[in-house]
Amino acid sequence: MNLTELKIPSVRSIQMLLEPIYERLTNIENSLKNQPLKSTPKKYYRNADLKSLFGLSSNTIIKYRETGILPYTRLGDVYLYEVNLVEQILKKNNVCLNC
Repeated sequence: MNLTELKIPSVRSIQMLLEPIYERLTNIENSLKNQPLKSTPKKYYRNADLKSLFGLSSNTIIKYRETGILPYTRLGDVYLYEVNLVEQILKKNNVCLNC
């Protein structure tokens, strides 16, 4: 074969090269679809946050925890309050005077 000659591959030979790649990509795509989505990490308030943001006293926070008004997670001596749950409580208790 001469160096100046150029051999063009057939469409079928290109297909045969690409089919295994396409099949592997399809398998990867399917396995990714079946995996659960990773959620964003939850954000939490601490007691100091509730005090500064909402003007709550320590006694009020304790009372809200003990009566079930304020859901919490406890890690040792640290109390954590999920931001989304606190926002839901605020929306639920919203009083609209001009509705």
